[in-house]
Amino acid sequence: MNEQNVIPDELRWVRGRPGDRLDENRPTVKAIGRLLKHGETDTVRKLLRRWHPRDIVELLVQLPLKRARKLFLSLPPGPAAKVIAGLNDDFRAALLEDATIDRLIKLFDSLDPEDAVDAIDELPEEVQARLLPHLRDFGTISELMTYKEDSAGGIMTRKFVVVPPDWTVDQVINEVRRHANRIKKLSAVYVVDADRRLTGYLKLRDLLLHPSERQVADIMRTDYVAVRSDMDQEEVVRITERNDLASVPVVDADGRLLGRITSDELQRVVRDEAEEDLHLLSGISPDTRPDEPVLGIVRNRLPWLLAGLVGATVSGSIVGSFQQEIAAAAILASFIPMVMSMAGNAGIQAATVAIQGLATGTIWLGDLPWRLGREVLGALINGLAAGIILAAVVLIAGPYIGIQEPALLALTAGLALAGVTLLAAVLGATIPLLLNHFGIDPAMATGIFITTGNDILAVLIFFVAATAIYL
Repeated sequence: MNEQNVIPDELRWVRGRPGDRLDENRPTVKAIGRLLKHGETDTVRKLLRRWHPRDIVELLVQLPLKRARKLFLSLPPGPAAKVIAGLNDDFRAALLEDATIDRLIKLFDSLDPEDAVDAIDELPEEVQARLLPHLRDFGTISELMTYKEDSAGGIMTRKFVVVPPDWTVDQVINEVRRHANRIKKLSAVYVVDADRRLTGYLKLRDLLLHPSERQVADIMRTDYVAVRSDMDQEEVVRITERNDLASVPVVDADGRLLGRITSDELQRVVRDEAEEDLHLLSGISPDTRPDEPVLGIVRNRLPWLLAGLVGATVSGSIVGSFQQEIAAAAILASFIPMVMSMAGNAGIQAATVAIQGLATGTIWLGDLPWRLGREVLGALINGLAAGIILAAVVLIAGPYIGIQEPALLALTAGLALAGVTLLAAVLGATIPLLLNHFGIDPAMATGIFITTGNDILAVLIFFVAATAIYL
Protein backbone atom coordinates (compact mmCIF):
# COMPACT_ATOMS: atom_id res chain seq x y z
CA MET A 1 0.00 0.00 0.00
CA ASN A 2 1.31 3.43 -0.95
CA GLU A 3 2.30 5.81 1.82
CA GLN A 4 -0.39 8.28 0.71
CA ASN A 5 -3.04 5.63 1.36
CA VAL A 6 -2.02 4.91 4.96
CA ILE A 7 -4.90 5.91 7.25
CA PRO A 8 -5.71 5.23 10.92
CA ASP A 9 -7.21 1.91 11.96
CA GLU A 10 -10.30 3.69 13.28
CA LEU A 11 -12.03 6.13 10.95
CA ARG A 12 -14.07 8.94 12.44
CA TRP A 13 -17.69 9.11 11.31
CA VAL A 14 -20.23 11.55 12.71
CA ARG A 15 -23.80 10.37 12.30
CA GLY A 16 -26.21 13.04 11.09
CA ARG A 17 -29.65 12.99 9.61
CA PRO A 18 -30.16 10.85 6.47
CA GLY A 19 -28.74 12.65 3.46
CA ASP A 20 -26.54 15.03 5.48
CA ARG A 21 -23.01 15.59 4.16
CA LEU A 22 -21.17 16.67 7.29
CA ASP A 23 -17.80 18.40 6.95
CA GLU A 24 -16.40 16.18 9.70
CA ASN A 25 -16.89 13.09 7.49
CA ARG A 26 -15.21 14.41 4.34
CA PRO A 27 -11.68 13.22 5.29
CA THR A 28 -13.04 9.71 5.88
CA VAL A 29 -14.91 9.68 2.57
CA LYS A 30 -11.80 10.85 0.71
CA ALA A 31 -9.54 8.34 2.49
CA ILE A 32 -11.81 5.38 1.73
CA GLY A 33 -12.25 6.61 -1.82
CA ARG A 34 -8.46 6.59 -2.33
CA LEU A 35 -8.16 3.07 -0.93
CA LEU A 36 -10.90 1.79 -3.23
CA LYS A 37 -9.31 3.53 -6.20
CA HIS A 38 -6.06 1.63 -5.56
CA GLY A 39 -7.84 -1.72 -5.05
CA GLU A 40 -7.44 -1.90 -1.25
CA THR A 41 -10.90 -3.41 -0.69
CA ASP A 42 -9.67 -5.83 2.00
CA THR A 43 -8.27 -2.91 3.99
CA VAL A 44 -11.52 -0.99 3.68
CA ARG A 45 -13.56 -4.02 4.72
CA LYS A 46 -11.47 -4.41 7.88
CA LEU A 47 -11.79 -0.71 8.68
CA LEU A 48 -15.57 -0.88 8.38
CA ARG A 49 -16.10 -4.15 10.24
CA ARG A 50 -17.48 -2.38 13.35
CA TRP A 51 -19.46 0.29 11.55
CA HIS A 52 -23.23 0.45 11.91
CA PRO A 53 -25.07 -0.45 8.65
CA ARG A 54 -26.70 2.98 8.63
CA ASP A 55 -23.29 4.66 8.61
CA ILE A 56 -22.13 2.44 5.74
CA VAL A 57 -25.24 3.45 3.80
CA GLU A 58 -24.39 7.13 4.26
CA LEU A 59 -20.79 6.45 3.21
CA LEU A 60 -21.93 4.67 0.03
CA VAL A 61 -24.18 7.58 -0.90
CA GLN A 62 -21.28 10.04 -0.63
CA LEU A 63 -18.81 7.96 -2.66
CA PRO A 64 -18.67 8.09 -6.49
CA LEU A 65 -20.94 5.37 -7.87
CA LYS A 66 -18.09 3.28 -9.29
CA ARG A 67 -16.30 3.13 -5.92
CA ALA A 68 -19.52 2.71 -3.97
CA ARG A 69 -20.32 -0.34 -6.12
CA LYS A 70 -16.85 -1.75 -5.51
CA LEU A 71 -17.20 -1.28 -1.75
CA PHE A 72 -20.68 -2.80 -1.60
CA LEU A 73 -19.71 -5.88 -3.60
CA SER A 74 -16.76 -6.47 -1.27
CA LEU A 75 -18.93 -6.61 1.88
CA PRO A 76 -19.78 -10.06 3.34
CA PRO A 77 -23.38 -11.19 2.59
CA GLY A 78 -24.62 -10.58 6.16
CA PRO A 79 -23.53 -6.92 6.50
CA ALA A 80 -24.37 -6.31 2.84
CA ALA A 81 -27.94 -7.50 3.46
CA LYS A 82 -28.36 -5.04 6.33
CA VAL A 83 -26.96 -2.25 4.18
CA ILE A 84 -29.14 -3.01 1.16
CA ALA A 85 -32.28 -2.88 3.29
CA GLY A 86 -31.52 0.77 4.04
CA LEU A 87 -31.01 1.89 0.44
CA ASN A 88 -33.61 3.43 -1.86
CA ASP A 89 -34.64 1.44 -4.92
CA ASP A 90 -32.69 3.43 -7.50
CA PHE A 91 -29.37 3.42 -5.67
CA ARG A 92 -29.77 -0.25 -4.75
CA ALA A 93 -30.31 -1.16 -8.39
CA ALA A 94 -27.19 0.77 -9.38
CA LEU A 95 -25.05 -1.02 -6.76
CA LEU A 96 -26.27 -4.47 -7.82
CA GLU A 97 -25.64 -3.86 -11.51
CA ASP A 98 -22.32 -5.77 -11.65
CA ALA A 99 -23.12 -8.46 -9.06
CA THR A 100 -22.73 -12.12 -10.09
CA ILE A 101 -25.56 -14.64 -9.67
CA ASP A 102 -23.69 -16.42 -6.86
CA ARG A 103 -23.22 -13.12 -5.06
CA LEU A 104 -26.91 -12.25 -5.47
CA ILE A 105 -27.99 -15.66 -4.14
CA LYS A 106 -25.92 -15.23 -0.96
CA LEU A 107 -27.12 -11.66 -0.56
CA PHE A 108 -30.86 -12.33 -0.98
CA ASP A 109 -30.74 -15.45 1.18
CA SER A 110 -29.59 -13.12 3.98
CA LEU A 111 -32.60 -10.82 3.48
CA ASP A 112 -36.17 -11.16 4.67
CA PRO A 113 -38.46 -12.14 1.76
CA GLU A 114 -40.16 -8.71 1.76
CA ASP A 115 -36.83 -6.87 1.43
CA ALA A 116 -35.59 -9.37 -1.14
CA VAL A 117 -38.64 -8.79 -3.35
CA ASP A 118 -38.03 -5.04 -3.43
CA ALA A 119 -34.45 -5.57 -4.58
CA ILE A 120 -35.22 -8.38 -7.05
CA ASP A 121 -37.87 -6.24 -8.77
CA GLU A 122 -35.11 -3.83 -9.81
CA LEU A 123 -33.10 -6.56 -11.59
CA PRO A 124 -33.42 -7.35 -15.32
CA GLU A 125 -35.94 -10.12 -16.09
CA GLU A 126 -33.27 -12.51 -17.40
CA VAL A 127 -31.33 -12.14 -14.13
CA GLN A 128 -34.50 -12.76 -12.12
CA ALA A 129 -35.20 -15.95 -14.08
CA ARG A 130 -31.71 -17.32 -13.31
CA LEU A 131 -31.74 -16.17 -9.69
CA LEU A 132 -35.16 -17.05 -8.25
CA PRO A 133 -35.06 -20.90 -8.41
CA HIS A 134 -31.87 -20.93 -6.29
CA LEU A 135 -33.18 -18.79 -3.41
CA ARG A 136 -33.96 -20.38 -0.08
CA ASP A 137 -37.35 -18.59 0.21
CA PHE A 138 -38.23 -19.10 -3.46
CA GLY A 139 -41.89 -19.98 -2.76
CA THR A 140 -42.59 -17.01 -0.49
CA ILE A 141 -40.73 -14.56 -2.72
CA SER A 142 -42.52 -15.79 -5.84
CA GLU A 143 -45.89 -15.34 -4.12
CA LEU A 144 -45.03 -11.81 -2.96
CA MET A 145 -43.93 -10.90 -6.48
CA THR A 146 -47.44 -11.62 -7.79
CA TYR A 147 -48.72 -8.49 -6.06
CA LYS A 148 -48.48 -5.15 -7.82
CA GLU A 149 -45.62 -3.03 -6.55
CA ASP A 150 -47.90 -0.17 -5.48
CA SER A 151 -50.60 -2.35 -3.89
CA ALA A 152 -51.16 -3.26 -0.25
CA GLY A 153 -49.85 -6.78 -0.95
CA GLY A 154 -46.72 -5.30 -2.51
CA ILE A 155 -45.79 -3.25 0.57
CA MET A 156 -46.94 -5.58 3.37
CA THR A 157 -44.70 -7.57 5.67
CA ARG A 158 -45.34 -11.09 6.93
CA LYS A 159 -43.72 -10.35 10.28
CA PHE A 160 -46.64 -10.34 12.71
CA VAL A 161 -48.05 -12.34 15.60
CA VAL A 162 -51.25 -14.29 15.04
CA VAL A 163 -53.15 -16.33 17.67
CA PRO A 164 -56.42 -18.34 17.83
CA PRO A 165 -59.35 -17.06 19.93
CA ASP A 166 -59.21 -19.96 22.42
CA TRP A 167 -55.71 -19.10 23.66
CA THR A 168 -55.12 -17.52 27.04
CA VAL A 169 -53.38 -14.22 27.71
CA ASP A 170 -50.37 -16.12 29.06
CA GLN A 171 -50.04 -18.11 25.83
CA VAL A 172 -50.20 -14.93 23.75
CA ILE A 173 -47.49 -13.27 25.82
CA ASN A 174 -45.23 -16.28 25.32
CA GLU A 175 -45.90 -16.13 21.58
CA VAL A 176 -44.96 -12.45 21.49
CA ARG A 177 -41.72 -13.21 23.33
CA ARG A 178 -40.95 -15.99 20.85
CA HIS A 179 -41.14 -13.55 17.93
CA ALA A 180 -39.49 -10.62 19.70
CA ASN A 181 -36.24 -10.91 17.74
CA ARG A 182 -38.01 -10.93 14.36
CA ILE A 183 -40.48 -8.11 14.92
CA LYS A 184 -39.05 -4.70 15.81
CA LYS A 185 -42.35 -2.85 16.28
CA LEU A 186 -45.48 -4.63 17.47
CA SER A 187 -48.64 -2.55 17.78
CA ALA A 188 -51.18 -5.39 17.69
CA VAL A 189 -51.60 -9.16 17.94
CA TYR A 190 -54.08 -10.47 15.38
CA VAL A 191 -56.73 -13.08 16.13
CA VAL A 192 -57.80 -15.52 13.39
CA ASP A 193 -60.18 -18.48 13.16
CA ALA A 194 -59.38 -21.98 11.94
CA ASP A 195 -59.50 -20.80 8.30
CA ARG A 196 -57.10 -17.93 9.12
CA ARG A 197 -59.82 -15.33 8.71
CA LEU A 198 -59.24 -12.19 10.73
CA THR A 199 -61.71 -11.93 13.59
CA GLY A 200 -60.13 -9.37 15.91
CA TYR A 201 -56.96 -8.04 17.49
CA LEU A 202 -55.31 -7.32 20.81
CA LYS A 203 -53.28 -4.29 21.82
CA LEU A 204 -50.33 -4.78 24.13
CA ARG A 205 -52.18 -2.97 26.92
CA ASP A 206 -54.88 -5.67 26.72
CA LEU A 207 -52.27 -8.29 27.56
CA LEU A 208 -50.99 -6.26 30.50
CA LEU A 209 -54.34 -5.38 32.06
CA HIS A 210 -56.05 -8.76 31.97
CA PRO A 211 -55.35 -11.90 34.04
CA SER A 212 -53.10 -14.49 32.43
CA GLU A 213 -55.87 -17.11 32.39
CA ARG A 214 -58.39 -14.98 30.43
CA GLN A 215 -59.20 -16.22 26.95
CA VAL A 216 -58.47 -14.13 23.89
CA ALA A 217 -62.08 -14.43 22.67
CA ASP A 218 -63.28 -12.64 25.81
CA ILE A 219 -61.03 -9.61 25.55
CA MET A 220 -60.19 -9.20 21.84
CA ARG A 221 -61.27 -6.07 19.97
CA THR A 222 -63.47 -6.55 16.92
CA ASP A 223 -63.46 -2.97 15.59
CA TYR A 224 -60.50 -3.68 13.31
CA VAL A 225 -59.86 -1.94 10.00
CA ALA A 226 -58.31 -4.14 7.30
CA VAL A 227 -57.36 -3.53 3.68
CA ARG A 228 -57.49 -5.85 0.68
CA SER A 229 -54.21 -7.02 -0.82
CA ASP A 230 -55.08 -5.45 -4.20
CA MET A 231 -55.84 -1.98 -2.77
CA ASP A 232 -53.68 0.86 -4.08
CA GLN A 233 -51.06 2.07 -1.60
CA GLU A 234 -52.34 5.66 -1.76
CA GLU A 235 -55.78 4.50 -0.64
CA VAL A 236 -54.16 2.50 2.17
CA VAL A 237 -52.44 5.66 3.42
CA ARG A 238 -55.72 7.57 3.35
CA ILE A 239 -57.49 4.84 5.33
CA THR A 240 -54.78 4.69 8.00
CA GLU A 241 -54.72 8.49 8.35
CA ARG A 242 -58.52 8.65 8.55
CA ASN A 243 -58.61 6.00 11.28
CA ASP A 244 -55.39 7.10 13.04
CA LEU A 245 -53.73 3.67 12.65
CA ALA A 246 -50.06 2.92 13.30
CA SER A 247 -50.31 -0.24 11.18
CA VAL A 248 -53.02 -2.06 9.26
CA PRO A 249 -53.67 -5.76 8.52
CA VAL A 250 -53.89 -7.00 4.93
CA VAL A 251 -56.45 -9.65 3.95
CA ASP A 252 -57.43 -11.48 0.77
CA ALA A 253 -60.85 -11.48 -0.89
CA ASP A 254 -62.12 -14.05 1.66
CA GLY A 255 -60.88 -12.11 4.69
CA ARG A 256 -57.89 -14.38 5.37
CA LEU A 257 -54.97 -12.59 7.01
CA LEU A 258 -51.96 -12.22 4.71
CA GLY A 259 -49.75 -9.67 6.42
CA ARG A 260 -49.60 -6.16 7.84
CA ILE A 261 -48.36 -2.76 6.71
CA THR A 262 -46.14 -1.00 9.23
CA SER A 263 -45.90 2.69 10.05
CA ASP A 264 -42.42 2.83 8.48
CA GLU A 265 -43.77 1.49 5.21
CA LEU A 266 -46.68 3.93 5.28
CA GLN A 267 -44.25 6.83 5.70
CA ARG A 268 -42.19 5.54 2.78
CA VAL A 269 -45.30 5.42 0.60
CA VAL A 270 -46.08 9.04 1.47
CA ARG A 271 -42.53 10.07 0.50
CA ASP A 272 -42.60 8.10 -2.75
CA GLU A 273 -46.00 9.45 -3.81
CA ALA A 274 -44.89 13.01 -3.02
CA GLU A 275 -41.76 12.49 -5.14
CA GLU A 276 -43.83 11.07 -8.00
CA ASP A 277 -46.23 14.02 -7.90
CA LEU A 278 -43.29 16.42 -7.82
CA HIS A 279 -41.93 14.83 -11.00
CA LEU A 280 -45.30 15.15 -12.71
CA LEU A 281 -45.66 18.75 -11.53
CA SER A 282 -42.27 19.44 -13.09
CA GLY A 283 -43.25 17.85 -16.39
CA ILE A 284 -41.00 14.79 -16.19
CA SER A 285 -41.71 11.07 -16.00
CA PRO A 286 -42.33 9.58 -12.51
CA ASP A 287 -39.68 6.95 -13.37
CA THR A 288 -36.92 9.54 -13.64
CA ARG A 289 -33.83 8.71 -11.55
CA PRO A 290 -30.98 11.03 -10.52
CA ASP A 291 -28.37 8.60 -11.83
CA GLU A 292 -30.11 7.55 -15.05
CA PRO A 293 -28.00 7.35 -18.24
CA VAL A 294 -28.28 9.77 -21.13
CA LEU A 295 -30.71 7.53 -23.02
CA GLY A 296 -32.88 7.36 -19.91
CA ILE A 297 -32.94 11.15 -19.66
CA VAL A 298 -34.02 11.38 -23.30
CA ARG A 299 -36.65 8.64 -22.97
CA ASN A 300 -38.25 10.03 -19.82
CA ARG A 301 -38.14 13.75 -20.61
CA LEU A 302 -38.36 14.22 -24.37
CA PRO A 303 -42.07 13.18 -24.67
CA TRP A 304 -43.03 15.79 -22.07
CA LEU A 305 -40.96 18.45 -23.81
CA LEU A 306 -42.57 17.57 -27.14
CA ALA A 307 -46.01 17.84 -25.54
CA GLY A 308 -45.05 21.32 -24.38
CA LEU A 309 -43.77 22.12 -27.87
CA VAL A 310 -47.13 21.13 -29.36
CA GLY A 311 -48.91 23.45 -26.96
CA ALA A 312 -46.50 26.30 -27.68
CA THR A 313 -46.97 25.73 -31.42
CA VAL A 314 -50.74 26.01 -31.07
CA SER A 315 -50.34 29.19 -28.99
CA GLY A 316 -47.99 30.61 -31.62
CA SER A 317 -50.46 29.74 -34.37
CA ILE A 318 -53.22 31.62 -32.57
CA VAL A 319 -50.98 34.65 -32.19
CA GLY A 320 -50.06 34.39 -35.87
CA SER A 321 -53.72 34.32 -36.92
CA PHE A 322 -54.12 37.76 -35.31
CA GLN A 323 -51.11 39.28 -37.04
CA GLN A 324 -53.23 41.96 -38.71
CA GLU A 325 -54.56 43.06 -35.33
CA ILE A 326 -51.02 43.13 -33.91
CA ALA A 327 -49.82 45.14 -36.92
CA ALA A 328 -52.64 47.61 -36.36
CA ALA A 329 -51.86 47.96 -32.66
CA ALA A 330 -48.39 46.65 -31.78
CA ILE A 331 -48.99 47.47 -28.11
CA LEU A 332 -51.18 44.35 -27.91
CA ALA A 333 -48.09 42.12 -28.18
CA SER A 334 -46.78 43.43 -24.87
CA PHE A 335 -49.80 42.00 -23.03
CA ILE A 336 -49.39 38.42 -24.32
CA PRO A 337 -46.79 37.37 -21.65
CA MET A 338 -48.98 38.87 -18.92
CA VAL A 339 -52.14 36.93 -19.72
CA MET A 340 -50.22 33.69 -20.38
CA SER A 341 -48.35 33.96 -17.07
CA MET A 342 -51.54 34.78 -15.16
CA ALA A 343 -53.36 31.81 -16.70
CA GLY A 344 -50.52 29.41 -15.92
CA ASN A 345 -50.18 30.57 -12.31
CA ALA A 346 -53.91 30.54 -11.59
CA GLY A 347 -54.32 27.08 -13.11
CA ILE A 348 -51.40 25.53 -11.25
CA GLN A 349 -52.52 27.05 -7.93
CA ALA A 350 -56.01 25.55 -8.25
CA ALA A 351 -54.70 22.19 -9.53
CA THR A 352 -52.13 21.88 -6.74
CA VAL A 353 -54.79 22.43 -4.07
CA ALA A 354 -57.05 19.87 -5.77
CA ILE A 355 -54.28 17.27 -5.95
CA GLN A 356 -53.38 17.82 -2.30
CA GLY A 357 -57.03 17.36 -1.32
CA LEU A 358 -57.30 14.13 -3.32
CA ALA A 359 -54.10 12.81 -1.74
CA THR A 360 -55.37 13.47 1.78
CA GLY A 361 -58.92 12.33 1.05
CA THR A 362 -60.49 15.71 1.89
CA ILE A 363 -62.14 16.18 -1.53
CA TRP A 364 -63.74 13.82 -4.05
CA LEU A 365 -65.79 13.91 -7.28
CA GLY A 366 -69.03 14.48 -5.35
CA ASP A 367 -67.35 17.59 -4.00
CA LEU A 368 -67.15 19.04 -7.52
CA PRO A 369 -70.23 21.35 -7.48
CA TRP A 370 -69.36 23.00 -4.15
CA ARG A 371 -65.69 23.19 -5.00
CA LEU A 372 -66.37 24.58 -8.47
CA GLY A 373 -68.59 27.29 -7.02
CA ARG A 374 -65.95 28.26 -4.49
CA GLU A 375 -63.19 28.33 -7.11
CA VAL A 376 -65.34 30.39 -9.48
CA LEU A 377 -66.00 32.98 -6.79
CA GLY A 378 -62.37 33.08 -5.62
CA ALA A 379 -60.99 33.22 -9.15
CA LEU A 380 -63.49 35.93 -10.11
CA ILE A 381 -62.38 38.12 -7.20
CA ASN A 382 -58.68 37.47 -7.92
CA GLY A 383 -59.14 38.06 -11.63
CA LEU A 384 -61.07 41.29 -11.14
CA ALA A 385 -58.46 42.54 -8.67
CA ALA A 386 -55.61 41.80 -11.08
CA GLY A 387 -57.59 43.21 -14.01
CA ILE A 388 -58.38 46.45 -12.18
CA ILE A 389 -54.71 46.89 -11.21
CA LEU A 390 -53.57 46.28 -14.80
CA ALA A 391 -56.25 48.63 -16.18
CA ALA A 392 -55.19 51.32 -13.73
CA VAL A 393 -51.55 50.97 -14.80
CA VAL A 394 -52.55 51.30 -18.47
CA LEU A 395 -54.68 54.39 -17.77
CA ILE A 396 -51.94 56.06 -15.76
CA ALA A 397 -49.03 55.18 -18.07
CA GLY A 398 -50.95 55.54 -21.35
CA PRO A 399 -50.61 59.30 -21.85
CA TYR A 400 -46.88 59.19 -21.08
CA ILE A 401 -45.95 56.40 -23.54
CA GLY A 402 -48.27 57.42 -26.34
CA ILE A 403 -50.92 54.68 -26.16
CA GLN A 404 -53.89 55.35 -28.39
CA GLU A 405 -57.28 54.99 -26.72
CA PRO A 406 -55.84 54.06 -23.30
CA ALA A 407 -59.31 53.69 -21.77
CA LEU A 408 -60.33 51.04 -24.30
CA LEU A 409 -56.99 49.25 -23.97
CA ALA A 410 -57.33 49.29 -20.18
CA LEU A 411 -60.83 47.80 -20.46
CA THR A 412 -59.57 45.15 -22.88
CA ALA A 413 -56.62 44.15 -20.73
CA GLY A 414 -58.61 44.16 -17.49
CA LEU A 415 -61.50 42.08 -18.80
CA ALA A 416 -59.17 39.63 -20.59
CA LEU A 417 -57.08 39.14 -17.46
CA ALA A 418 -60.17 38.58 -15.30
CA GLY A 419 -61.61 36.08 -17.79
CA VAL A 420 -58.35 34.21 -18.21
CA THR A 421 -57.85 33.90 -14.44
CA LEU A 422 -61.42 32.66 -13.97
CA LEU A 423 -61.24 30.01 -16.69
CA ALA A 424 -57.75 28.79 -15.73
CA ALA A 425 -58.73 28.36 -12.07
CA VAL A 426 -61.90 26.46 -12.96
CA LEU A 427 -60.00 24.08 -15.23
CA GLY A 428 -57.22 23.64 -12.67
CA ALA A 429 -59.74 22.77 -9.96
CA THR A 430 -61.88 20.34 -11.94
CA ILE A 431 -59.51 18.44 -14.23
CA PRO A 432 -57.64 16.66 -11.38
CA LEU A 433 -60.96 15.43 -9.94
CA LEU A 434 -62.12 14.13 -13.31
CA LEU A 435 -58.80 12.38 -13.98
CA ASN A 436 -58.89 10.79 -10.53
CA HIS A 437 -62.46 9.56 -11.20
CA PHE A 438 -61.25 7.74 -14.33
CA GLY A 439 -58.26 6.19 -12.57
CA ILE A 440 -55.61 8.56 -13.99
CA ASP A 441 -53.03 10.16 -11.71
CA PRO A 442 -54.40 13.69 -11.08
CA ALA A 443 -50.87 15.09 -10.97
CA MET A 444 -50.93 14.63 -14.75
CA ALA A 445 -53.23 17.67 -14.83
CA THR A 446 -50.46 20.00 -13.80
CA GLY A 447 -47.09 20.86 -15.25
CA ILE A 448 -46.99 20.92 -19.01
CA PHE A 449 -50.66 20.13 -19.64
CA ILE A 450 -52.23 22.80 -17.43
CA THR A 451 -49.61 25.36 -18.41
CA THR A 452 -49.81 24.84 -22.18
CA GLY A 453 -53.58 24.41 -22.17
CA ASN A 454 -54.09 27.65 -20.30
CA ASP A 455 -51.57 29.43 -22.53
CA ILE A 456 -53.67 28.55 -25.55
CA LEU A 457 -56.91 29.71 -23.92
CA ALA A 458 -55.29 32.87 -22.55
CA VAL A 459 -54.03 34.00 -25.95
CA LEU A 460 -57.36 33.22 -27.60
CA ILE A 461 -59.41 35.07 -24.96
CA PHE A 462 -57.12 38.09 -25.04
CA PHE A 463 -57.25 38.57 -28.81
CA VAL A 464 -61.00 37.98 -28.98
CA ALA A 465 -61.43 40.68 -26.34
CA ALA A 466 -58.99 42.99 -28.14
CA THR A 467 -60.81 42.52 -31.44
CA ALA A 468 -64.20 43.22 -29.90
CA ILE A 469 -63.24 46.21 -27.74
CA TYR A 470 -59.98 47.85 -28.75
CA LEU A 471 -59.72 47.43 -32.50
